[in-house]
This record gives sequence, structure tokens and C-alpha cells, in this order.
Amino acid sequence: MPNTTPDDLFANTPTSSGDYNASSIEVLEGLEPVRRRPGMYIGGTDDRAFHHLAAEVLDNAMDEAVAGHASRIEMRLEEGGRLSVADNGRGIPVDEHPKFPGKSTLEVIMSTLHSGGKFSGKAYATSGGLHGVGVSVVNALSVHTRVEVAREKQLFAQEFSRGITQGALENLGPTPNRRGTTVSFVPDPEIFGDRKFNPKRLFKLARSKAYLFAGVEIRWKCAPSLVTDDVPAEATFKFPGGLADHLAEQVGTRECVTAQPFNGKQDFAAIAGEDQGRVEWAIAWPLYSDGATSWYCNTVPTPDGGTHEQGLRTALTRGLRAFGELVGAKKAKDITADDVMTGAEVMLSVFIRDPQFQSQTKDRLTSPEAARLVENAVRDHFDHFLTDNMERGKALLGEVMERMDERLKRKQEREIKRKTATNAKKLRLPGKLTDCSGEGGRETELFIVEGDSAGGSAKQARDRKSQAILPIRGKILNVASATADKIRANSEIADLALALGCGTRKDCDAGNLRYDRIIIMTDADVDGAHIATLLMTFFFQEMPDLVRKGHLFLAQPPLYRLTAGKESRYARDDTHRAELEATVFKGKKVEVSRFKGLGEMNPQQLRETTMAPETRGLIRITLPQEFEQRAGVARLVDELMGRNPEHRFNFIQNRAGEIDRDLIDA
Repeated sequence: MPNTTPDDLFANTPTSSGDYNASSIEVLEGLEPVRRRPGMYIGGTDDRAFHHLAAEVLDNAMDEAVAGHASRIEMRLEEGGRLSVADNGRGIPVDEHPKFPGKSTLEVIMSTLHSGGKFSGKAYATSGGLHGVGVSVVNALSVHTRVEVAREKQLFAQEFSRGITQGALENLGPTPNRRGTTVSFVPDPEIFGDRKFNPKRLFKLARSKAYLFAGVEIRWKCAPSLVTDDVPAEATFKFPGGLADHLAEQVGTRECVTAQPFNGKQDFAAIAGEDQGRVEWAIAWPLYSDGATSWYCNTVPTPDGGTHEQGLRTALTRGLRAFGELVGAKKAKDITADDVMTGAEVMLSVFIRDPQFQSQTKDRLTSPEAARLVENAVRDHFDHFLTDNMERGKALLGEVMERMDERLKRKQEREIKRKTATNAKKLRLPGKLTDCSGEGGRETELFIVEGDSAGGSAKQARDRKSQAILPIRGKILNVASATADKIRANSEIADLALALGCGTRKDCDAGNLRYDRIIIMTDADVDGAHIATLLMTFFFQEMPDLVRKGHLFLAQPPLYRLTAGKESRYARDDTHRAELEATVFKGKKVEVSRFKGLGEMNPQQLRETTMAPETRGLIRITLPQEFEQRAGVARLVDELMGRNPEHRFNFIQNRAGEIDRDLIDA
């Protein structure tokens, strides 16, 4: 999926070849590319991307701490949405940069992409920032940024707005008892709208960073008006036990397979012969509840895992297989990594030189050497963990082999079904499903659409090789308020489960999903939103593994088409329409077409705006990053979609004041 801004998703401005000349080619300078395409740098303009700004600044302070130059970091959230992060490290250099005469190094770092001290590895052995774009991107996307540097007993300051320097570097005079860098910023409403920092989310971010590096103290402060039961005005985090302390908090009083968790840390120098970083891990296997996985590289969360995860999985799998052979459990040779990891509480943090990530948002580590280093570091410790207490090792082996037996049983059942289908020379699929061929190595997608009319347009608009279409009739059953028998008897739900092929509830296994993405594509109106809500409720309750692993998406069809002369744009809603009329079409006579539904759009329009990966926008439906919040999500779903109407009434009554009056008037 391309990284684009919301406006780009609906842009459709045809030009004739005669208009395409040298003047058509734009050259973006300075930080202008960031403001034009924030999605390329922070993954979008949604809430996750918005809070990524805070993570970028905090990561810089953490890099200074991990390098041994800072021992204290303070994060302060003020009224009005200003966030400040201060450290007591070396301070950003303020002398004139040799390649930019007349500019301080501070100004170069804040206003120039790909500038920083983390390319050569001389200033930082390991760091979360790599490309020199982090803090400059924050600066570009902030309406106001102020940087203060206490260096060599002098205090310096410089201010910026939307990436543009607002004045020369100021020397504010002596500051004998202060050192380090303070960055304070207010995200730009032109980019993010009316979004505000979530105090609880920032509070958890600060705490999690302290767990990742035992040598740092992180102080949290926020304005009194932002204090809640979950967020205090002040707090100090310092965890000498590192991830072990974090795991103990996560597990709480839950009973686990082994009384002692598998904790440890190891410098890579001892196994690789040179200083290449280190690894720390903490793992427990709860008995009667699900666990969670948390992966980090150089204190940066990598929610999609990566090569460090691969190294850990390999070490645990090979370790248990070897232990099984030692105690005479011959079937242990069939243990897989999923058998070991499923249901476990896993935390892994690596520090390596020059890490490689899948994108600027660093969701996945791709450094190939990380797998080898982590496997070699963890394996020896795990072997000792199993053999030092044979009863403990046998208990864990027994639990994992039970999961293995369940997996092999399911596999056998699937093979029997597959053979039956093969013998019948036909795979049993819903008659309404228009399947894709799945050829050419493309990622496959299933679009769930409402009604035969929309289904007909979607079938013509799709890529036949990679996109399948499943029409449904109106509003499906609300599974949150239905009995299990009623759910099983519902034909629409049965067809959907059959098309996806991954099972439901406890038997739901994303590994059996027939498509890479499931995309809910409903009309851009209230009824469409209701249908999408019912479908999301279905997936959350009946197929949670698909949601957890990021397979579920919402399409973003337009509600309006605006045309003036040869120029056309699509608008998502009334607010977006008003914005386009006030900017792109200001002073022009605009012809407005309203789409009553997807079925009214011709296939070409539907393909360009909603289905083609090159031009569409998708919203990924996920659970909160903090695994323990899933119970909170379940409660919210029950309140809004469950059987008790009083819960919905109370929710609406309590939240009515939060609704934007402009939206109601519109």
C-alpha cells in the first residue's frame, strides 16, 4: 500500500499530453517533501503516525542514554498539545557546520533531511535513528518547534515553524549546572487536524522505554488538566531489572508453566568476537490465558518483529527439540516455533550496529546478522534453563508438545478435507464468491461488498488475478448479541467463514487464511458505516487472530465527485468536500456529484478511488499495541454492540459532549 496523505487518496486530475512539459516537473526543497507526503516518513497522518512524532524525539534522547552520555530523560506534556523531551546528554553541536557556512550544526540537523550523527557509527555505536530524518521530520510537521542546548556551560536556543528557521541561533548565556538537549514542539493542525496527544499513550511510552535500558531514569510530567486515574501529574521510571521487571508486571498473578520465567541478557562480543551490541529477553508461558509479543531494536518498537524475532524462535525451537531428545521424547523433533511461541509472553530487545528496517517507521527489523547473533546468544542460556531443573524443562516440553499434537491433528483434518475436495474436483466455496486466480505471486485480497449492484461494479473494477469479491445482503447478524446457535445457522456468516477458510473462535488460525487482505468495502454513508461496524464486530469476536495479525482493512470510497472544467477531485465526506471547495476549487463554479452507493460508481471510478493499490487508501483495523488492552476493547464492543441497550444509551449520553457541532450541522 502506498504511503499517501488523505488528500492524495482522492486526487484525480487528468491532464493532456500537451500540458506535460518542463514546467510540470516540481523540485521539492528542504523539508517540503515531508509536508507534501508525510506518509512516506511517518506512515500517514492518523493517530499512530501522530504519536510517532513523540517516539522520534524520545528515541534520540534514548540513543544518547544508551551511548552512555545521558542518565536522565524528562518527557513533559503541556496544555495546548506541546510536548517537550529533555536529556542530560552531550547536547547537539552548535558550532558552524563545515558544509553549510553560516549555519549552526543544530540548524542543519533540524532543517535538513538525512543529516545526523548516526551514519558512521562514530558518535553512536547503536542507535534507533539511522537515516537522519527523524527530528527534522518532526520539525517539518510541527507548527512550532523550540530547541535548547546546554553545552560547554552555555545555553543556546533556536526556533522553527513548519520546518522553517525563525531566527538565528541565540546564546542565552551561562548555564553551569545544566547539560543536554531539550526539544519542544506542537504538531501542525494543517497536517493532523484537531488530533491531540493521548496522555495515557505517552505515559506508557515513557515507561516502556525505561524498561528497555536499565541505566536510564525517565521522568514524566503533564499539565494538571490532563491528569486522570491512569495518568499522574508526575512519575519517575527506573527499572534495574530491565525486561525482567516488565515481564513480572505483565504476568502479574497469572499461573505459568514454569515457576521462573526465562530471563537473561548477553553481549554479542562474547560470541562474535567483537563488540556488535547485546540482547536481552524475558519469556513466560501462562497456563490459562493468552500472552503477547514485544520486539525492540535499539529501544525502538518493531511490532512486526523481524530477524531478531527469527533468531529467538530458532533458539527456543532447537533448544526444546534437543531437550526432548535428551529425555527420550522422540516426537519432540516435530516441534515448530509456533508451538513454542503461541500463548507465550515474550519480550526481546536487541542493540546492534547499523540496523536495517523495512521502512522509516521501523515496524520490522531486516538486518540478516541479527538472526544469527540472537540465536547464538539465547540458545546456550535456554539449554541451561531447561537442564538445570529437569522438572521445569519437562513441564515446558510437555506443554509445548500438547500444542504440537493439537496442530498436527488440525493439519491432518485439513488434509482429509483437501483430499475430499480434490477427489470431487471442486473446492467447496460460496456460490456468491467471485474468486481470484492468485497468479503471478501477487498478494491476494477479498473485498466484502454490500449488495449485488456494488458487487457487479466491483467485479468489473477488480484485478482478476489478485482481487476476489464476496457480496453480502445488507446488514449481517450482530454476533455480539446473538447466541452461538444463531451465529452457526446464519447463511451470510457461513459463506464468509467458508470463503476465508481459517476457522472461527478458538479454531481461528490466520495461517489458513486464503487471502492476504480482507477489505470491508461499504458505501460512504451511515448505513455503510453500520454494516462495516457489524463486520468488524464479527471479525473481532469470531476471527480475532486475523485482526491481531493485521489482515483486516476498511476501504475508503468517496462520497462526492467535484468537477470544475477539466479538473476533478473526489471527497470522502462533507468536511473534505468543504475543504476542497475552499482550496482547490476556490472561486470556481463546481459541479458536485453525490454517489448514493458503490453501485452507482462506474467500474473505472471504483477502481481508481477505492480498489487499485496504486491510488486507493486503506485503513488497517488492529487491536491496541498494548496486549493487555484487548480486554478493554472487548468491554467496549460489548457496550456498543451487546445485548444490553442501556450500555449503549449510557455511552452515547456520556460522550455526546465530545461530538463536533460542525459535523452535526453538516
